[in-house]
Amino acid sequence: MFPFIYLVILGLCCCTKESNEVQLDRPRLNGPSVAVLYDVVEFSCEILNLENNETILLNLFRKDDRTEVLGDYPIKPGQEIGVFPREIKDVYEGYLECVASIQNNTEINATVSQPHFFKVVEPVKGAEIINTDPTEFFEGNNLELQCKVEAGNHVSYQWFLNGRLITLSPFHWIGDNRLIISRASSKDSGSYMCQAKNVFNETTVFSSNSSDVLITVKVLVSTPDISFTVVKDDHNYLAIITCQSERGDLPITFSLYKSKELIINATVSERHVTFKVPAVLDQHSGWLQCQANNGQQVEYSRWFPFEIVSVAGPVTVHSDYDMARNYAVVRLRLYCKAARGTHPRFQWYLNQTPLRDRGSFYYVVDKPPEQSILLLSVGSSSSGKYRCEVWDSFDNSTVISSKKLYVDKEVLNRISTSVVATVFSCFTVLVLLVLLCCLSGVMFRVKHHQQKLDSSLEMDQRLVASEYDTDFAEYSEDPDVARAPREDEFYLESEASEDELTQIKLERSTLENLADEESN
Repeated sequence: MFPFIYLVILGLCCCTKESNEVQLDRPRLNGPSVAVLYDVVEFSCEILNLENNETILLNLFRKDDRTEVLGDYPIKPGQEIGVFPREIKDVYEGYLECVASIQNNTEINATVSQPHFFKVVEPVKGAEIINTDPTEFFEGNNLELQCKVEAGNHVSYQWFLNGRLITLSPFHWIGDNRLIISRASSKDSGSYMCQAKNVFNETTVFSSNSSDVLITVKVLVSTPDISFTVVKDDHNYLAIITCQSERGDLPITFSLYKSKELIINATVSERHVTFKVPAVLDQHSGWLQCQANNGQQVEYSRWFPFEIVSVAGPVTVHSDYDMARNYAVVRLRLYCKAARGTHPRFQWYLNQTPLRDRGSFYYVVDKPPEQSILLLSVGSSSSGKYRCEVWDSFDNSTVISSKKLYVDKEVLNRISTSVVATVFSCFTVLVLLVLLCCLSGVMFRVKHHQQKLDSSLEMDQRLVASEYDTDFAEYSEDPDVARAPREDEFYLESEASEDELTQIKLERSTLENLADEESN
């Protein structure tokens, strides 16, 4: 009982003491939400409903660091607002709070304002591109550039190539202050610049441009092509072998191999090179290959047979044509080909006139060493005799000519005798087949009718024989039995005989009618 009374008295005393203490209202912090570094701005902290006669101390802190006081202001009894003029530093950025407490009195609890976010903008300057990779490399590799600034925060970045803004793409990634280009190509070569900027109050923009950085993306050499021509020097032959690549940065080193043996190589500032190699006529001398390299990898041409075959006959000309909707021949193609020869030259003739390149009604397409094609527009001007001549490109002492081919519009559109004979033969065979089918049908019907007549006669003979056998059996029996038959037996036999005769008469009448109809 006594402890309970003690606790009640102690609680009453505490309540009386707390009710006599001064309670501070929660202060309210006001001020700008953004400012430029080193600008001077004012924050105000307001505390209302003061009911004490003591000085209140207002302190400005950053919420996450109460150890550093950013500003203080004591207000005397009767005052409600404290002002903090501050030169802005970068440490001011973040959530600020105003703490109100009774000066020199720690028994009264301090109160804290709502957090106030404050942003500090440091103008950007000193943009610079950092590249740790070589500024010259081959296509297919990646490029990564980084833009750094000497000073500044809340910075956004833009990248430019040769003065044009770089945008996002499957091969261009822009994030933070980096530009990454995957599988760079020659299109990515040029001068790169980064622009760093930040904005104050959406009205003032600070920016800094880096100096240009020159990036060169070298083009890999493409697969070389190999070909050769032949020239005659007195009684000797030389092969002029050409190695050529369509693309690739210069210089390029070309190497010529015969089988696996290196014959010659050369580094040139062009995408092609020629080599002179002695050659033997009408003899297979192995296989040739070109190799090209401009710094990173070697490209190989196809293996090419090193063989020089002189032109030989016969020279043949064959043709095909195009027809219009009315089935008239309007275009004709003539193909000229020699039986053999690796380096032929072709010449077309109409009558005795040579046809070169293109004319009003023709067009020549040479496709050595296979053939030459003459495209003709069929008309009155294209009528005549055509032939083709072929000779070696390295020696024109031997010329082989084809047979003459006569071309005429009316002849081309006339139906040939062989076509007419073929059509008439097919029609005759068809008529004979129809006649054969008809005769087979008639013979089948006659044979079928004869079989029916034979079967009818055979049935009549069987019926007559059956009646004769029955009559003879009746009269050869016992006379007493024959003269005294039972009444029921006589009735049944008579009935059966009459039915059979009726049936026989019906069948005979039917067969006769069928025979008459077939004969008619």
